[in-house]
Amino acid sequence: MNPRILAATTGRILRQLRHDRRTIALLVVVPSALLTLVYFMYADQPTPPGQPSAFDRIALVMLGIFPFVIMFLVTSIAMLRERTSGTLERLLTTPLGKLDLLFGYGIAFGLAAAVQAAVAAGVAYWVFDLDTAGSSGLVIGIAVIDAVLGVALGLFCSAFARTEFQAVQFLPVVVVPQLLLCGLFVARDQMAGWLQALSDAFPLSYAIEALQEVGANAEPTGTMWRDVVVVLGAVVLALVLAAATLRRRSG
Repeated sequence: MNPRILAATTGRILRQLRHDRRTIALLVVVPSALLTLVYFMYADQPTPPGQPSAFDRIALVMLGIFPFVIMFLVTSIAMLRERTSGTLERLLTTPLGKLDLLFGYGIAFGLAAAVQAAVAAGVAYWVFDLDTAGSSGLVIGIAVIDAVLGVALGLFCSAFARTEFQAVQFLPVVVVPQLLLCGLFVARDQMAGWLQALSDAFPLSYAIEALQEVGANAEPTGTMWRDVVVVLGAVVLALVLAAATLRRRSG
């Protein structure tokens, strides 16, 4: 990868994003609005002594899930538009390499995810009084990594779609199984053996576990760092696979 080309690519994507008000609203406003719904859903739930409240448990996980889902959707459609409009074909006739393009997307949307996570965490901590044993900085950092995971998987899946409708169809195929098996609804160690094996293969499971470790421990744990490394490895793998499958034309 060429650092100058990578920086130029990242800047181009950020400029495009800045002029797309609907996408900015989706990235920044929607997670906070959804957290507001979660808060009022659990506001009157009783909390057992010595246990975190239902809102604390659910909202902490949602701070990782919302960026993952939203970034997957936004990125897969954005890359598809680059390809179907002919922009990608023109870009790849320049010295721009596939990895420059894809990592440029990852960095640009990673920066957007940092803003998204900071706003959502600010709402959760200072408006709805979210309580975690670990620091809010770690929560924001893991949320950003979750978002970049969504970006990487969205870029990879966009290579197999020819229309925006097809890109959206990857949500129930790639995203929903990870949501169901990440430990949000049933603890992973209580699942049937084959379901636990699937859960262990999904990167979102490790992202959620990392957030839960922050919620339960005042200091970073070895499990949390292991989970973060696994998720980052999945990001790099998805970006490399996306580069290998990237097509210039939609068909």
